[in-house]
Amino acid sequence: MHIHYEGLALPVSKRFAKALVDLLVQHSVSQTSVTINFRDPNYSAESGGFHPVEIRLEKRNNAWHFCYVTDFAYLGSGPYAELAKDLDFDFDAGVFQNLFGVFPIEQATDMYQIWEGNFLHYWQELNVFSISVSE
Repeated sequence: MHIHYEGLALPVSKRFAKALVDLLVQHSVSQTSVTINFRDPNYSAESGGFHPVEIRLEKRNNAWHFCYVTDFAYLGSGPYAELAKDLDFDFDAGVFQNLFGVFPIEQATDMYQIWEGNFLHYWQELNVFSISVSE
């Protein structure tokens, strides 16, 4: 099993690709598309926590390809807080979206590298996420 990560508009690391492959193998993924959700069970608008993340992969030419990586966060507070996209790296559309607008994905290189490093730390070293895989 292989995830295509080289030569993308954003510098996806080998470590991130390998971690995702290991997860796909662990879940015995057999379909041609998969959505992986990472959730901190304690995350809330009131107390904060680790942002939920959704990753969509599709299999093309015997390799998995990134469709998008989306980091969600609560906006607002109290009963009116709403879970919304905080960072969205859309590889298929070639755009990056945050609270300030939509930009060409290449403009998110620094942001992506910081996000990926933090996410891998939270996932693999702090083990804060419950993970679900949907085919």
